[in-house]
Amino acid sequence: MQRELSSVAIQSSRPLGDFMANLPTSLSINSPPYGGPAPSPLTTPAAAAAALAAVAVQSKDRKMASAEQLVLDLCDPELRENALLDLSKKREIFQDLAPLLWNSFGTIAALLQEIVSIYPSLSPPTLSPGASNRVCNALALLQCVASHSETRVLFLNAHIPLYLYPFLNTTSKTRPFEYLRLTSLGVIGALVKVDDPDVISFLLQTEIIPLCLRTMEMGSELSKTVATFIVQKILLDDVGLRYICTTAERFFAVGTVLANMVVSLVEQPSTRLLKHIIRCYLRLSDNQRACEALQNCLPEMLKDGTFNNCLRDDPATRRWLQQLLHNISGGSLVSALQPGGLEHMLGN
Repeated sequence: MQRELSSVAIQSSRPLGDFMANLPTSLSINSPPYGGPAPSPLTTPAAAAAALAAVAVQSKDRKMASAEQLVLDLCDPELRENALLDLSKKREIFQDLAPLLWNSFGTIAALLQEIVSIYPSLSPPTLSPGASNRVCNALALLQCVASHSETRVLFLNAHIPLYLYPFLNTTSKTRPFEYLRLTSLGVIGALVKVDDPDVISFLLQTEIIPLCLRTMEMGSELSKTVATFIVQKILLDDVGLRYICTTAERFFAVGTVLANMVVSLVEQPSTRLLKHIIRCYLRLSDNQRACEALQNCLPEMLKDGTFNNCLRDDPATRRWLQQLLHNISGGSLVSALQPGGLEHMLGN
């Protein structure tokens, strides 16, 4: 024992660098104190990243397990209402919810059952706020299916959008019906947003354009905006533009509704709605016959600067309006409006 103490004393007289060099690895300067906890397994970046990935996977698994249980609950009439509410609220955080909804046995049938069950409340209009909220939650899940690349075509092939058309054919302006129309339009809007020719081809075989025109005439500002967006996306497709401009009746049906909305915006301005209206007019002007017709039926308010203030902070829409006026006048209208052209007139 005495010899051991002497040895330690001799070592302690050596330079500190020599002493530290002779320490065993387990007693390095970075080691915890004697009797302390073992080194953490997360001390390396790779280990920490692996741990975080494992936590993310566990979190995803828990979310999917929760989503799967809620989807199963949809087929239980006693649990369906709460499942509809929870899934509609959390659909953004559930990855791949759309394929899960589509491929789960009986789920789409349960959602369609919710839709069909309120048909008797449409005429006469007796839809309650509670029933409207419930079916709109079901529609929100169908919008999820319509938006997903793996289920969109299957959704169309099953002709599911047709189940929504009775909701777009209503005329009641009460909140339950307006909410129903808006949510239904959201499903169609999700379909056209992806610029898929198959979607446009499908919709043109249905009465979607007259139904959108109806909403553009009598819906709320938000419903009008979504319905006009749908018509705009149809027009932006070459087949859709030809379809609307093939007959005078179709063109003037669309043109009349657009013109009426422009007039209504004079008293109740809406930049986002005006933006879609101008974009529809601009696309119509790409068709020669329609462009010639617009020379006589384009609302004067789009020519005389009525919406200067409304468009002051929207340069893209100002350019669209300038191009529209140039198209229908061959450039003469824009230059005649005011020295400096349309951009000067709009405050640029």
